[in-house]
Parts: sequence; structure tokens; C-alpha cells
Amino acid sequence: MISPEERLAELKLELPPAPKPVGVYKPVVIAGNLAYVSGHGPLKSDGSMHTGKLTTAPGQVEAGKAAARQTGLAILASLRARLGSLNHVKRVVKSLGMVNCTPDFEQHPAVINGYSELLADVFGADAGVGARSAVGMGSLPGNIPVEIEAIFEVEDLGGA
Repeated sequence: MISPEERLAELKLELPPAPKPVGVYKPVVIAGNLAYVSGHGPLKSDGSMHTGKLTTAPGQVEAGKAAARQTGLAILASLRARLGSLNHVKRVVKSLGMVNCTPDFEQHPAVINGYSELLADVFGADAGVGARSAVGMGSLPGNIPVEIEAIFEVEDLGGA
């Protein structure tokens, strides 16, 4: 069985730098065998963010899906920074995807699939797919199109 770190390399995925908190919180908190990941946005490798509110215009679902995938890469970067390796992740437990969109936008699940498909690719079809919610928001910090928070089951790290 291929490890998440090997799969990341095989897929030639580049993780952005682990984002720094922009408020009074920790990006990842370990409680027992669960890793609680604070809300992350679509951080690019150059440190900038995707921005914009999604509308019903053509191409918006695809743009949102790409932002959700990039958000997943930022989450993986934070997990790796906190755990030392993605190989310590046992499974995705729950994710909440928030989409910055106009009131008539209805494709929230399709947008958040960009994140979910990435995690399934990295952790496998079973361990990489957890419970999930996808909801629309009137705005998100910095006008980012997507914010995602998640809970992962991790190996016992001995109080790390």
C-alpha cells in the first residue's frame, strides 16, 4: 500500500508554505487521536490567495473547484507541519466547506468536490473520504472564494 507522502510525490503535488494564523488561533490542534484543522483558504505557493465571489456565470464552478483543491493543499501543508508527515493521518473524519457566493449560486457541493477529490487521491478512496458539509456564505475573509475546516483521525503521537 502506498503512503500519503508517496502518493503526494507520485501526483507531483506542490504544497504551499503552511499558512500562519491571521488571528488568535492554532492552525491545527491535536486532541487524542483527532487533528482539528482551522479554516483554511486557497493559499498559493507564492503566498497569495485566490479571491472572488462565485456567481452563476459560466466557468465559476470550475474556478471554485480549483480554489477548493488549492485549499486542500494548504490544509495538507498545515497537517504536515504539525504532524511531521502526512503518513500519520489515518483518515478524514469530517469537513466543512464554505463557498463565498451570490444568493442564487447552488453548486456548493460541486465546488467543494475539488477538495474532496484531492484528499481521496492522497489518502485513498476509503480513508480520504469522510463526512462533509458544503454551504454558501455571503462573504469570507479577504474575499476568498472557499474556506474549509476539517477533522482528521491521526496516529497516537504520544502527546505531540
